[in-house]
Amino acid sequence: MAIHTVEIPQDSEVFGKTVSAFANFGYSAAVRSHGHLFIAGTIGRRADGTIPDDIEEQTRIAIQRIEEILRLEGLDLSALVDVTSYHVDIHRHLAGFSKAKAQLINPPYPTWSLIGVSGLASPGLLVEIRATAAYPDVS
Repeated sequence: MAIHTVEIPQDSEVFGKTVSAFANFGYSAAVRSHGHLFIAGTIGRRADGTIPDDIEEQTRIAIQRIEEILRLEGLDLSALVDVTSYHVDIHRHLAGFSKAKAQLINPPYPTWSLIGVSGLASPGLLVEIRATAAYPDVS
């Protein structure tokens, strides 16, 4: 079974100093296997490590991080096929999340499940997004 781990460069402008979290917590940003790219839960933490207070900025940052992982693999957001997002206080933040998402995600849309949770890994985080992308079929 061919498996490839996606490594985020240490000098990534999108991830900044937060790139160390992958090694610190023992996981990969993404793994390619059998024509799919499995992207780990991605949060809206700024490159300097701070967490924005509002859901719209956290959502934009999380999606931009996913976009960067896709870029490293020669893909873009249109390659997404399945997405799950986890939301703290989902009813309060759904409108802001949806607004930011609509600015970045275009048709054809992936499947998307939204799940309400009581909390995420760090205080202040409001959303975490995990995704699966598909590589183009090679003929």
